[in-house]
Amino acid sequence: MLNVAEVSKTFFPGTVNERRALINVNLQLAAGDFVTVIGSNGAGKSTVLNTVAGRIIQDSGSVSLDGRDVSKLKEHQRAAQVGRVFQDPMAGTSPNLTIEENLALADRRGRRRGLALGVSKAKRERFAEELKVLELGLENRLKTKVGLLSGGQRQALSLLMATFSQPKVLLLDEHTAALDPQRAELVTRLTVKVVQEQELTTLMVTHNMAQALEVGNRLIMMHEGRIILDVSEQEKAKLTPEDLLAEFAKIKGAALDDKTLLQ
Repeated sequence: MLNVAEVSKTFFPGTVNERRALINVNLQLAAGDFVTVIGSNGAGKSTVLNTVAGRIIQDSGSVSLDGRDVSKLKEHQRAAQVGRVFQDPMAGTSPNLTIEENLALADRRGRRRGLALGVSKAKRERFAEELKVLELGLENRLKTKVGLLSGGQRQALSLLMATFSQPKVLLLDEHTAALDPQRAELVTRLTVKVVQEQELTTLMVTHNMAQALEVGNRLIMMHEGRIILDVSEQEKAKLTPEDLLAEFAKIKGAALDDKTLLQ
């Protein structure tokens, strides 16, 4: 479903700020795979997601979605195939629009626009049914402006919106990092539920090692623009956060710099 082949990306080439963000990265996800991504700061985790989404165009290599080479397509041209939830709860929604208006926009992602009623009675009923999955009572607040919701509610809504168009790939970029532990647990649980029910191919970046081990069927570790560890579901089930720290130190002779990873 996703094939990242020999992808490299250098920012600010030829300057004193030159940084090799990705170096010959190869990553393949079968349909329905749920892969968690961990690594040190600046390892290239978010750059991989940006490359898959089309926000960044790689210098070399290719990106394919469901057998189609999308390497040269811009972000908006991949929008129907790629769903994404960002770390910032404010990033995935429009605060000045209502819940139903946000959902209406998500429903049209990647499709040709025209003059038509944005929110019809049928759509409103459908939106209410979809929102029930979140178990937050938002189905009764369709006309509430999203800017009035809490961070956890907005992130849950962002997750629903990202999966509305049944994307080929779902990208989650530390989407629980800005939430308090209770809300983070809620959004994580909803994520697992949505991914399983829709059988979504998912790539999730996280700084939380315990979370990376608990969810998904595969784990990869990145460092300095490369994938340095690729762990299967069976292997992952036997590991602890301390094991991952030790593995990183063994491979790179270094320590992951964010100790919150153990939480």
